[in-house]
Amino acid sequence: MNDLQILLEHIFYDNDDFIKILSSTVVGALIGLEREYRSKSAGLRTFTLICVGSTIFTILSEKMGMKTSPDRIAANIVTGIGFLGAGVIFKMDDRVKGLTTATIIWVTASLGMSIGDGHILLSFLGTTVVYIVLGLFVKLEVAMERFGQTRNYRIVCEYSPETYKKLEGIFENCNLTAKREKQTITKELLISNWSVRGRIGKHDKLVRKLMSDKDVKELEF
Repeated sequence: MNDLQILLEHIFYDNDDFIKILSSTVVGALIGLEREYRSKSAGLRTFTLICVGSTIFTILSEKMGMKTSPDRIAANIVTGIGFLGAGVIFKMDDRVKGLTTATIIWVTASLGMSIGDGHILLSFLGTTVVYIVLGLFVKLEVAMERFGQTRNYRIVCEYSPETYKKLEGIFENCNLTAKREKQTITKELLISNWSVRGRIGKHDKLVRKLMSDKDVKELEF
């Protein structure tokens, strides 16, 4: 028992690197669990490895770097994480997806670097802030959208010289602010794109009006 106690004391009190690796594993796993729960492209294993890798590179930077520049290896973590974050960003239709995940990858790397430099308490404080932003702020965004939301509408309808005036009248009738985007006109059809802002209830009213219009062939938003 005494031998085991001595071994544990040696591991946890004398081996600073072990504590750093263990801490970075916990921090990365905590953030990864939240992403895994939301079924994001990067999950538990990805964020754990990012945090641990950043910690190891920071430790090696201090051990292998020259005395005048012990941050030479660690400085390149930011560049590497930039390429990794870019891999989860993609464009779907007219929307950009993955920006939040890429940002969290960047933040997770910074937490791993802080652990590698010995600022373990700072990293756990940062993890708490990440959870607050990802949890509380989502509810705040939902609440804010009730007061105003921007949607991009793609409307395919029969074309006539009065079509634009008719669509603008529908937007105005629903108390929505509409901005005309790309327009494509064929012999018989108009493919009209609009950026529309207003309350969610007003958007729902707009959808009902457009769907009940016999001239509207397709509606996408």
